[in-house]
Amino acid sequence: MDAFLDDLHTVVAVQGAENGARVLFAMDATASREASWDMAAQIQGEMFEATREIGGLAVQLAFFRGFGEFKVSGWLTRGQDIHRLMSAVFCLAGQTQVEKVLKHARNEARGAGGVRAVIYVGDCFEENIDHVGQMAGELGILGVPVFVFHEGLDPQAERAFRHIGKLSGGAYAHFDATSADTLKRLLAAVAVFAAGGREALDAFADKHGGDVLLLSQQMKDRS
Repeated sequence: MDAFLDDLHTVVAVQGAENGARVLFAMDATASREASWDMAAQIQGEMFEATREIGGLAVQLAFFRGFGEFKVSGWLTRGQDIHRLMSAVFCLAGQTQVEKVLKHARNEARGAGGVRAVIYVGDCFEENIDHVGQMAGELGILGVPVFVFHEGLDPQAERAFRHIGKLSGGAYAHFDATSADTLKRLLAAVAVFAAGGREALDAFADKHGGDVLLLSQQMKDRS
């Protein structure tokens, strides 16, 4: 895995840096997510398809698992590359590291290439909400919304995830293992926002309705 990540950094970093629509796609890869990891790996290609006519997308994959393990790829511009990487990852028991994800996003946002949005997919939360909220607020100041997609029904996680979405100027949405289509549309909506801005997201939401419209409305309510 480490060798593969190194290869991705050297081969595709320049490609991604040339694309203004950059999204950090972060996922919880702890043991509780094992059943749904493969589903997420399969459907993330929808993000790239949704932005093809707008101008494309560059995605950086980040995930955490195990005892403090946190990995980040280079910037990827092809759906098959990120799918290949995710397929090589296996879930491993450990605690959440959402604060680390948001700190990394903040650092990327301050860099030359910037970040247009952060996607976080997870099912639980085991950290200090005030510390994580601070990071989310800093991303909001930088104009980098966090879109949190919550798998399952953990009330503590929902509370924390809603705070992250609100403080960053992003949004929160729920899905479960049976709602793959919902997650497809939500991921595509964030990709459209990153590539085309609020106007493109609103048009996408008007077309698809449902959860995408609710996502768009949350951002309107905070603007």
